[in-house]
This record gives sequence, C-alpha cells and structure tokens, in this order.
Amino acid sequence: MFESVKPVPADPILGLMEKFRAEQNPNKIDLGVGVYKDEQGRTPVLDSVKQAEELVHQHEDSKGYIDPAGDPETNLAMQKLLLGEDSQALKDQRVATLQTPGGCGALSLAARMSAQANGESTVWVSNPTWGNHLPLIGAAGLGIKEYSYYDPVSKGVNFDRMMSDLETASSGDLLLLHGCCHNPSGADLSPDQWQDVALLMLRKGIVPWVDLAYQGFGEGIEEDCFGLRLLAEQLPEMMLASSCSKNFGLYRERTGTLSIVTKNSGSSAAVKSQLAKIARETYSMPPSHGAAIVGMILGTQPLRQLWEKEVGEMRWRIGNLRHELALKLNKNAIDRDFSFINEQRGMFSLLGLPPDQVRKLADDYGIYLVASSRISVPGINSTNVDYLAEAIIATLGSGDT
Repeated sequence: MFESVKPVPADPILGLMEKFRAEQNPNKIDLGVGVYKDEQGRTPVLDSVKQAEELVHQHEDSKGYIDPAGDPETNLAMQKLLLGEDSQALKDQRVATLQTPGGCGALSLAARMSAQANGESTVWVSNPTWGNHLPLIGAAGLGIKEYSYYDPVSKGVNFDRMMSDLETASSGDLLLLHGCCHNPSGADLSPDQWQDVALLMLRKGIVPWVDLAYQGFGEGIEEDCFGLRLLAEQLPEMMLASSCSKNFGLYRERTGTLSIVTKNSGSSAAVKSQLAKIARETYSMPPSHGAAIVGMILGTQPLRQLWEKEVGEMRWRIGNLRHELALKLNKNAIDRDFSFINEQRGMFSLLGLPPDQVRKLADDYGIYLVASSRISVPGINSTNVDYLAEAIIATLGSGDT
C-alpha cells in the first residue's frame, strides 16, 4: 500500500534547525527559527504563565473533553483582547469564535470554512508572506493569487503596487493581511494605509482575513490591533486568526482562536455551528491546557498586568536588538544603508542578501538564516551581535550585488 509513497523534501526552517544543531562552530547563531529567545538563547516560560498554570492546576478537577468551540469565557476574553472592550460587533453579537490548535489551526479552519461558504473565491496573499500560508490555504482547495507588498529597494511596503493589484480582485474574494509585524519583512501598513485598504475592500466587496500572530511585539498590545479593529468597524464581515504562541510564549501548547465577524447575529450563530462541525470532523476537540492558562491570565487582573509587562519587555528587547544591529552595520558597511532594520517591527527582517551570501554566512561563520535572507531578530543577543555584524559586512565585501 505504501510502497509508492515518495519522501517529502525537508521543511526549509526545520532543515535549518537540523544543520544548526550539527554545526561545530562555537560562535554559531540561529536566526532561522521563528521563536522568541531571551538573552541566554532560551525560549522562556513567562512568569505570568507559570503562575496561571499553578492556579489552573489547583482548580482543574477533570481531564474530560471540552466543547469543540472551547471555553466560552476564554473565547470572550480573547474577543475583547483582539477586537476591544467596546467593539460594536461584540455588542451586536456578530462574532463567532472557536478555540483552535494554534494559529495554524485557526488558519486551516478559516480556509475550510471559506471553501464551504464560497468555493469559487480567491484568497489574495502578500508577496512575500509566511511560508505556511500557501499550503494551509491551498489544502482547503481555495484559489490563491499574490499581491505586491514588500519593496526590496525601499525595504518598506510598496503600497501603490499593492493597491493596483487589489483593484483586480473580485467581489467575494478574500484578502489575507498580517495584523502587525509582517512575516517575513517586518514592514507594516500605516494607519492611513489601513484606512485606504478598508475603503477599497468595502467598495469592491472583498472580505478581510487578518492573521494576527505577533500581537504586542510591534507597537503595543492595543496598538497592534489598530488595523483589524478598523476593518471590523467599517466592513460587514471579517475573519481573524490569532495565535497565543508568541505573546504568551505557549508555542508547544498550540493555543489560538478563529473569530468570524458576520453581518448579523443570526449569521453568527449559523457560522459558529458550521465551524464546530468542521472542527469536529478535523480534530474533534481542541486542546485545553494552553487556553486555560490564557483565560486565567486575561481574567485575573494581577496576572494580566504581569503579562502585559512581560510582553512589553519582549517588545523592548526586540526593538533594542534591531537598533543595535542597524547601528553596527551602518557604522562599518560600505554603500549600503541598514536603517530599515530599526524602522521595521516585530521578530523578522529581510536583509536583502542573495542566496549565495546566505550560504556563505552558514558555511564560513555558522550563521543560519532562511534562504530569502529573513532573520529572526530575537536570535541575536549582546554576546553575538558584534560577530554577526562583522560576518555580514565581510560577506558583503566578498561579493556585493
């Protein structure tokens, strides 16, 4: 039965992890894997999470299944965190939310729901985008088109090209937008640009689909929701996939939510029932532990205050690392400006190096980054930033493009 099965090529990032582990250079640096790391190179368990986990342990009296939609109180807390306490959509009961196995589960569930609602719709995805977006969406059978987004020359958003591309979209199409901290570029839309995109979608009948994986890592927990809240206010429908992996540090707990804003409360109830059915057919019941921690943090004021402080510290560290790397590169690089690293937001940045220079960094210096030259900024720390800057400058000098 399985004799004809062919092996799948290794995932690019997982393959980098394997090469990094085998690397013998004592100065090796992993800038490929997209997880937050502290100054010691660890992905820490937040103090707020530890305390919430202890409280969950004390109060939990069963390991029985939870409902396919997840815990209602946690879902409500996540709705308010994402859409805001005063969200009109929430007041009108137009939001259907399900707990999902991580942000990937939310995206997959959203794709399947979209295919069921309108299998002829096309999903517009930014060029570039997170590598797993395309397979997650494609697996549901939806059509995919790309729209221009990142300008490799200015290292910012090519907004004119983006809007021009989206003018060719059709009514009922879906527009996938990164809520903040664009992966892989780190270049985000400005408030005015969010408004222009909202008006275009409203005029053309496009449905927004926001992926919010890094809330709190850009400008702030509230500030990073500006775009999605604007869309929820101005458009009749929206999908929102959110992840608790980064800002709660719950990577392995696979905790996320999918929220769909509908035109009315009746549609919301129908959508929620269909989402629960799709979830039941896919993974049956969601995992509970991570969501219970999130619910405890958001529902306990001292823990929430501690969590917000910890998110702020992670955001500050990422911003400071961007500043330090840009400063050191600009001090020594010739005919190249790296100020864009400091101007971007979130965990990622595209250095603009060709593949041969990316390979040289790995071969000669033990520095591993994705072939597109995307770096995960938290992989940098005070002990390796000088080595990293020197290696990049030396590599540029060996064959600039």
